[in-house]
Amino acid sequence: MNDTDQGGLGVERSSHAFTTTHWSVVLTAAQDSPRSEDALATLCGVYWRPLYVYVRRRGYGEHDAQDLTQAFFARLLEKNYVAQADREKGRFRSFLLASMNHFLANEWDRSSTLKRGGGATFIPWEEFNDGTQTGVASQLSPDHLYERQWALTLLDQVFTCLREECAAAGKGELFEALRPYLSGEKGAASHAEAAKPLGMTAGAVQVAVHRLRRRYGELLCAEIAHTVSSPGEIDEELRHLFAALRA
Repeated sequence: MNDTDQGGLGVERSSHAFTTTHWSVVLTAAQDSPRSEDALATLCGVYWRPLYVYVRRRGYGEHDAQDLTQAFFARLLEKNYVAQADREKGRFRSFLLASMNHFLANEWDRSSTLKRGGGATFIPWEEFNDGTQTGVASQLSPDHLYERQWALTLLDQVFTCLREECAAAGKGELFEALRPYLSGEKGAASHAEAAKPLGMTAGAVQVAVHRLRRRYGELLCAEIAHTVSSPGEIDEELRHLFAALRA
C-alpha cells in the first residue's frame, strides 16, 4: 500500500521545508550580499516572539518591550551581529538571547523608544496576542519563558509546514479533519466517527493519523537538526524542547 491508498496522507517530502531557522540562513545573513537582508528578515520573523516575551518578563511594559524587540532586530541588521554567531559554539537561540541581554544592558537609550527601531517594521504586533502575564507563562522566569515560547513557536512552524504540505498534495480537507489527533485535543472523535464524513473506513483513518504523526515527527526532527551543530545533538534538543513545554 502506498501513501495515497484509501485516502491516506501521502505528501511529497518538501526539500525546502523549514529553512527559516537553518544555519545556512544565519550564514547568509552574516554576508554582505543582496540576499543577506532577506535572510535577516527571515530570522527576525522566527525569533521575535521568544525574545519579546523574554523582555516582557524582564519587567518591561508591553509597549516598551515592543520597542526594545523592534530596536534589537534593527540593531542586528545595522551592525550585522549575526556574523558573530558560531555554529560550533552552541544553539543560535542561545546566541540571540545573549545578544539581547547585551543589548538591554548596554545598547538601549530610552529616548529612542518612539523610533521603533529607526522606523523599520519587522514585527506584526497587531497579530500578536500577548499572554505573558497569564496562565502558565505568568509563573515562569524570563529564561524559562523564552525557552517555552521558542518551543511553542517551533511546534507551530512545524504544524504550519505540515498543513501546507498536505494542502499542496490535495489533502488539505483530510488534514483539517484529522488535526485534533495531531494536537491531542480533548474530546477528539473516534476513528469510526471521523471516518463517516470523510467517506473512509475507521482503519483508513487510523492509518492516515499514523502517517500524519510520523510526518510531523520527521519535520520536527528536521527543524531541530537545522538549529544544532551536529546530528548527535538532535535527541538532546528534542528533550530540551519538551522539557520547556512542561516547565
